[in-house]
Amino acid sequence: MEMQEIGQQMQQAFNEYLEVANLRPGQIVVIGCSTSEVHGGKIGKDSQPDIAAVLYEVLAPMAAEKGIYLAFQCCEHLNRALVVDREVMEKYNLTEVTVVPHVKAGGSMGSYAYRHKADPVVVESIQAHGGLDIGETLIGMHLRPVAVPKRLSVKYIGNARLTAASCRAKLIGGERAKYTLE
Repeated sequence: MEMQEIGQQMQQAFNEYLEVANLRPGQIVVIGCSTSEVHGGKIGKDSQPDIAAVLYEVLAPMAAEKGIYLAFQCCEHLNRALVVDREVMEKYNLTEVTVVPHVKAGGSMGSYAYRHKADPVVVESIQAHGGLDIGETLIGMHLRPVAVPKRLSVKYIGNARLTAASCRAKLIGGERAKYTLE
């Protein structure tokens, strides 16, 4: 698959996601991505830095335009830590860890994000407001407690399955509760 086509798929998917996720400026979207799966390989076995570059260069400006923060999940060799901007770490009081992601420990996506963000840090965990999982990397551990699946017309980025979610506040109060003003 051509890099241009992968970039177009990502752009269409992220545009759709931003339309249906109801995110507000300052909220966080976690991106989990197996570039191996996008390329058609097995997760963790065929890392593709060029694919990470294409995806990042699509996602970063679109998120910035909407005032949305991106958190890039690293691979399991870094316990799925995340690359974020220092501003995000400070704003959300996240715990920084000391590591520099690289292709073989962090994955291509985390590694690329770390090298291209203006002031990157790696944090141990996050509770994001939504997420895109490209290649079944299991981002659920980094979403807020009530994740809501979002169905997009784009089902794959390259050869990797795409799953999208936003999060909502918990509904509390039982049968007498009301959830809107009358």
